[in-house]
Amino acid sequence: MPSDGIELSPDGKILTNEEVIRLATLFVKSGVTKIRLTGGEPTVRKGVEDIIGSLKDLRRFGLKSIGMTSNGLSLHRRPVIAAHIDHSSLDTLDPFKFELITRRRGHDAVLKALHVALNSSLQSVKLNVVVVKGLNDAEVFDFVKMTKDNPLSVRFIEFMPFTGNKWDKKKMVPSSDLLERLSTRYPNLERAPDELNDTARSWRIPGHAGSFGFISSMSDHFCSSCNRLRITADGQIKVCLFDAKELSLRDEMRAGVSDDDLIQLIGRAVFGKKEKHAGMEDIDVVTNRPMILIGGYPNFGPSLRRKFTNRTSSACLVSQSTVLTVRPWNTSAAIRTAHSLTHLDEQGRASMVDITDKHSTKRIATAVGRIFISPVAYDLVTSTYPTGDHKGSTLTEEEKMKSKARRKGDALTVAQLAAIMGAKKTSDLIPLCHPLPLNKVAVTLTPEVLEEEKSGVRRHCITCRATVSTDGKTGVEMEALTAVSVGLLTVWDMLKAVDGREMEIGGIMVSHKAGGRSGDFEREQGHTISPAI
Repeated sequence: MPSDGIELSPDGKILTNEEVIRLATLFVKSGVTKIRLTGGEPTVRKGVEDIIGSLKDLRRFGLKSIGMTSNGLSLHRRPVIAAHIDHSSLDTLDPFKFELITRRRGHDAVLKALHVALNSSLQSVKLNVVVVKGLNDAEVFDFVKMTKDNPLSVRFIEFMPFTGNKWDKKKMVPSSDLLERLSTRYPNLERAPDELNDTARSWRIPGHAGSFGFISSMSDHFCSSCNRLRITADGQIKVCLFDAKELSLRDEMRAGVSDDDLIQLIGRAVFGKKEKHAGMEDIDVVTNRPMILIGGYPNFGPSLRRKFTNRTSSACLVSQSTVLTVRPWNTSAAIRTAHSLTHLDEQGRASMVDITDKHSTKRIATAVGRIFISPVAYDLVTSTYPTGDHKGSTLTEEEKMKSKARRKGDALTVAQLAAIMGAKKTSDLIPLCHPLPLNKVAVTLTPEVLEEEKSGVRRHCITCRATVSTDGKTGVEMEALTAVSVGLLTVWDMLKAVDGREMEIGGIMVSHKAGGRSGDFEREQGHTISPAI
């Protein structure tokens, strides 16, 4: 999602269900055997179940496969379409990065949807991962680990340039580099068979249930064998993902053209497809719409030319399986879903939420977080500060650092006061937060020694827990989170003379909330780290 949002598509410009099915029928009767519904996010379109039902009727004309690419956020509410989601999109296993990339929450929901797909009757489940240097390229090994026990095909896609995604050649990681990295850790990996006209080159690790592959559309394109066509939500046909040229089938249909005329129009578009797109050094797609307004992934080749142009050139590559990617996703509908960002207006700009019509209720939120510190710093925090000074005495370097830290005072008391002040100042720090009268802010900082269950490693930390309450029109989760963040940062400042290089802050989250329209919430605590005995 571009950082400044996208221009909304009025409902009148979006293909109706009937128009989608009319086009799909024409393509299937002309040799298309596979249709994929993609996005944006196809599951947010009203009536997508009806579209799927109508596409099933096309099997009598030769349609063999109906697929769907989804981020899986709403899969738990849409069981009818779950059976068709064979591609999932997930670019990171880090919840924070997920929100940064997608501009919304829902990382846990995507993982749950992936689990549902893997346990369904689908013959194959593929996970699309766009790799960006410095953002998620370090997670490649983690994604490959997912193939060990799951019949999953992870597909690493090279970062491609589109309007609004701030593409930079330096951020693009060539597939060959990723393969070299993986070969170092898995020297016995071997080439896996690819599907006919597949856009990915697949590999597998002996003993792994799944596989992984690379879609190298930038560094090593596959134009000669690619057989994709795309129909956008507003009825434009794109014969190549990297070609900004589009032809409106919607306008022709609404002007009353016949099916034969549409076939000829599609044929002209297909026959105009270039032999290959420009190389990475020369590619220019400044005018190409953002990927979220196109849908799907990599591009289309010349396999339909003979069918649509009545030509029999030997250069034509007529495949047994031609893929049509239909994008039924309505942009305006997606932004109005429950997963939309509430602090954006209809143009995607920052906007404070209007709470005028809300009623004041009792609201409580608790947040928690930890700062991991060294045993030396832990001992300093938990021990009684000695009185007197050490003038004239000889101190070791460690004693000098401890002495410097002690001069700041009681670390936990100072951090507790800072956390309370931070909660009260939240609306001054977070631009779109509403100022709220707080009834109470309770903060505790608890030194703990925790043990990681898998490794048995003991780690020293200070756990900060903040509970905030108010009688107001909106919740106090942000106040609780701010309190924890400021409290932990204060501990860092108090201990940096001793532990500046070793400390690590993490795990900041809302653990409990009560009150408001969304109801109560209690986060299940993880079990990877537990208090040591």
